[in-house]
Amino acid sequence: MRIAIVTDAWMPQINGVVNTLKATVQCLRNSGHEVKIVSAEHLPTFACPGYPEIRLACKPYASVSIALDAWQPDCIHIATEGPMGLAARRYCIKRGLDFTTSYHTRFPEYLHARSRLPPALLYRWLRWFHSRSGAIMVATPAMKKLLEQRGFERVAIWGRGVDTERFQPEPQDFSCIRRPLYLYVGRVAVEKNIEDFLRIDMPGSKWVIGDGPMREELERRYPQVRFLGAKPHAELAPYYNCADVFVFPSRTDTFGLVMAEAMACGVPVAAYPVEGPVDVVAHGLSGILHQDLTRACFDALKLRRADVRQHALRFSWHAATEQFLAHLRPARRIVPARYAASPTI
Repeated sequence: MRIAIVTDAWMPQINGVVNTLKATVQCLRNSGHEVKIVSAEHLPTFACPGYPEIRLACKPYASVSIALDAWQPDCIHIATEGPMGLAARRYCIKRGLDFTTSYHTRFPEYLHARSRLPPALLYRWLRWFHSRSGAIMVATPAMKKLLEQRGFERVAIWGRGVDTERFQPEPQDFSCIRRPLYLYVGRVAVEKNIEDFLRIDMPGSKWVIGDGPMREELERRYPQVRFLGAKPHAELAPYYNCADVFVFPSRTDTFGLVMAEAMACGVPVAAYPVEGPVDVVAHGLSGILHQDLTRACFDALKLRRADVRQHALRFSWHAATEQFLAHLRPARRIVPARYAASPTI
């Protein structure tokens, strides 16, 4: 099968969406499918507001149309709601092609954290964007329930996996580290709620791997925390392995792939009992979910790393990719003419 995936998030970006798409594409190709990524690569771009390191395509409709016309895919999946996604949506509707979408990021909550913009306004726009999708793929049952409560229809589960060969327990000689070591991996941004982690007053050390708009400010405010910057995905396993607890303070992530990676290395997770962690972490087995993050960190230290690793083995990229394939729709079904095309992008 020929599958086109249109996305605003792609290399060289480093984030969970890119890692998910890369793993899925690899699994699809290993199974004999032909996959084309249609991204903003080689297109004029502008900096995403608030995320200058993320570049968004400028008026990509013509380029997207040329790429999809030339590829003639059997299925079209729109992975993101940015300019590339909007262009692909318009392309499909104009040509009467069915398509699927995915919901990776809780932008309404992210924008609210940054600008206090009411989430309901952006959820209304997102319902419009996904309204023509044959299936809106989300990572967890909790996210499916949340979107359905917000009025989204045809929501389907597309789970996540972890490379348990790359991410596995390995002995590390870090005797010079003041124990216990608490690790955070992710964007250094307000929507990640990272200050809840930085404010924790417990003996030991704290490491932060990642970059973002708040890094410089937080480095000044928390000099006792070691900020290591962004690391390539392939280099994360040794950092996970030297940690005693992986701390995930976000209240807005749809999944949190880094939690599964840390658990695959045998590192217990401390997180809040919210969407994302509740579907990834087995409370009391692979991590601790508690409204008191300090309590969660302390109790997570008591968990057996072998049990944590065992729980992580349930996350399979093969199984997740089979779910993705099952939700795809043929790109040749005619859409009723009454549906209007999207605005020009």
